[in-house]
Amino acid sequence: MINKEFALHDVVEMKKQHPCGENRWKIIRMGMDVRIKCLGCQHSVMLSRKDFSKKLKKVLERASE
Repeated sequence: MINKEFALHDVVEMKKQHPCGENRWKIIRMGMDVRIKCLGCQHSVMLSRKDFSKKLKKVLERASE
């Protein structure tokens, strides 16, 4: 399995889109769990890091440091 690189405040694309129709998510919290926020309707979801890595398709925008 490829280890995908992601960081806090990155904008990512998930394999399945949100029911609102948007597929862009922003990482707003990282730790044992990862909290992401839909950029369409602002709904937030918390996933375990393992589930997040499995469902992540690609990183669209890197956070500016």
